Amino acid sequence: MTEPGADPHTRELLTFAERLADEARKLLTAAADVGADAVRPDIKADNSYVTATDRAIEYRLRELVADAYPGHGVLGEEFGAHGLDADHVWVLDPLDGTAAFVAGVPVYGTLIGLARHGSPWLGVMDYPATAERWTGVHGAFARRNGAPVRTRPSTDLGSALATCSNPDFFAASDADRLARVRERVQYTLYGASSYAFGLLAAGRTDLAVDCGLKPYDVFAPAAVISGAGGHVSDWAGAPPSLTPTSTTYLSTSTPALHREVLPLLR
Repeated sequence: MTEPGADPHTRELLTFAERLADEARKLLTAAADVGADAVRPDIKADNSYVTATDRAIEYRLRELVADAYPGHGVLGEEFGAHGLDADHVWVLDPLDGTAAFVAGVPVYGTLIGLARHGSPWLGVMDYPATAERWTGVHGAFARRNGAPVRTRPSTDLGSALATCSNPDFFAASDADRLARVRERVQYTLYGASSYAFGLLAAGRTDLAVDCGLKPYDVFAPAAVISGAGGHVSDWAGAPPSLTPTSTTYLSTSTPALHREVLPLLR
């Protein structure tokens, strides 16, 4: 469901992004139902998991984008990038949380972002196992299953609930920085993959500290979180980029909380 107040161009592209999410959900649900063969992973060069399902979903989404918007660029996890200098670039993670998918933990899904002039603009985060979908437009609005969501107005770091997708992705120096945040917050939850970003947008958590993320991990969540009132940057405070120099990211429910946490990560 798109936002009635959005301009026609935004509505058109968000509707198309949800069409991509529908297609991805269909393929991902079918693969999960098949069983062991569909979820058997290969190991990529960076030691992460990939399955035939990751590749099949991204291939299909790229087909749909090429048919509908041949002038748009695409950056995907499995098949690389083209047209990064285009005004609009689709940023695709066909199966975020592949390890969770392999293990049957229901926090895996598909991330569909659309960059405009190189910055996060539209985002769709779809999770078939829990029948949840977040949609958002940067700085404008965010929804969960069609209902508006807002980040909570967090100002007290000492009572904050933080998330971290996987501390194993952190280098030693980065882990020290994570420890600074962990010592200041009330509690830190691990292992929710990108689903944690939806929880942040929906007002269930206060901040997320992550390392090892690529643009396809970040662009859709950044649009949704911003649309819900939150803020996303790398640990130096720079906004997400299609050609980043960092893989470390901080997402917070409010700009004020962001300003408080950033010095702990620098």
